[in-house]
Amino acid sequence: MQAPTHETPTLATLDLPPGKRTRLQRMLYGHGPGNGTLLVLPLDQGLEHGPTDFFPHPPALDPTYQFRLAEAGGFSAIALGIGLAQKYIGQYAGRVPLILKLNGKTNIPDDGDATSPQFASVEDAVRLGADAVGYTLYVGSPRQHDELRQLRQVREDCDRFGMPLVLWSYPRGAAIDARGGKGSLYAQDYAARVALEVGADIVKLHEPDDRCDGVPGPYASLDEDAAGRTSRVVRSAGRTIVLFSGGEKNDDDDAVLRKVEFYMQQGATGVMFGRNMWLRPFEQAVALTRQVHEIMKRYPR
Repeated sequence: MQAPTHETPTLATLDLPPGKRTRLQRMLYGHGPGNGTLLVLPLDQGLEHGPTDFFPHPPALDPTYQFRLAEAGGFSAIALGIGLAQKYIGQYAGRVPLILKLNGKTNIPDDGDATSPQFASVEDAVRLGADAVGYTLYVGSPRQHDELRQLRQVREDCDRFGMPLVLWSYPRGAAIDARGGKGSLYAQDYAARVALEVGADIVKLHEPDDRCDGVPGPYASLDEDAAGRTSRVVRSAGRTIVLFSGGEKNDDDDAVLRKVEFYMQQGATGVMFGRNMWLRPFEQAVALTRQVHEIMKRYPR
């Protein structure tokens, strides 16, 4: 079966109100690689995973480290919660675009009943000069109905204030675990389509794995390689801009760069790199980021 064609969404082809267009213009063309691609540095791991994520590289515990890296490395934006934004953006305001995360959770409770409560608003993002807001939706969780209701108000506020909505579309919950797990093509493909259906402007996804045990048909019978699976997920997101997660730290710089090239080849607009960047010594992280720029510049959007 021949895969349907897909045109990667760009700022020029998306029907957006002026406020969203202006803010996306700054991230896509005023910062980062500057060619319509996105390179985002997330710092929500302290909430989502706890302080242990910083143990391998203690300087990264200070959020100033990530702000310095975002500026020196030329990231399109930094993504973090309201406490970090209010206390640390300081001198970087206007110099490093901000994606304000509106909700989150700790990893202490079991993910079988995952939910991510909201603790900041779109109005907070406007007040802080953000260029987008981020919202985590646990697709498939027994609590997804609460998050979808919460997301409705966020989306309406984004439309009212002209604020782009970035969705962390994460499959979670016992039902997902029973259908192949959160990394399966079924789960990631569903998460991509949900982002489109609920009105996200940008979606963060993970690369789907090749697991077939327990996944519903017709996914169980698909015979696709990594490129086929990943491009399928991008197509399912439609006119929602796709970013892929950079994942846990990989000490092999060449492997990190190959993964960036792979995502861009499959139609993604960019990558969200957290631990793979800020767990590195500062100068090494900046150098790696510049190499990522060179790859992304070969894929203008």
